[in-house]
Amino acid sequence: MKQLVLIFIGGGFGSILRFTISKYLNSVHANLPYGTMLANILGSLLIGIILGLAAKNHFITQNHTLLLATGFCGGLTTFSTFAFENHMFIKTGDFLNFAIYSISSFVLGFLAVFLGMYLIKDF
Repeated sequence: MKQLVLIFIGGGFGSILRFTISKYLNSVHANLPYGTMLANILGSLLIGIILGLAAKNHFITQNHTLLLATGFCGGLTTFSTFAFENHMFIKTGDFLNFAIYSISSFVLGFLAVFLGMYLIKDF
């Protein structure tokens, strides 16, 4: 039960941060949903750091990992919104922004995880 509460609390804070980022950076006038992209990349960087620390000599506990990685990063990142935004690009025939958004989100997300793990390698 304690683990579920930790995930719940972390997820709530992550979701609030995602909402705030999206509120200020996702604009109907912008070609790309920069808020969603930033939330996903920031979450990827943080999960790289958190899971890197967890794997490295068990620097953080399983409960911390559940709170921060599963909860907070899970609430911060959003695949469903990413998928919906891509659906809208395809539906409106905006294949260029679909490609730019999809490819850049995947590449930057993966690089952010690797960067996060790299940053803590000597920690």
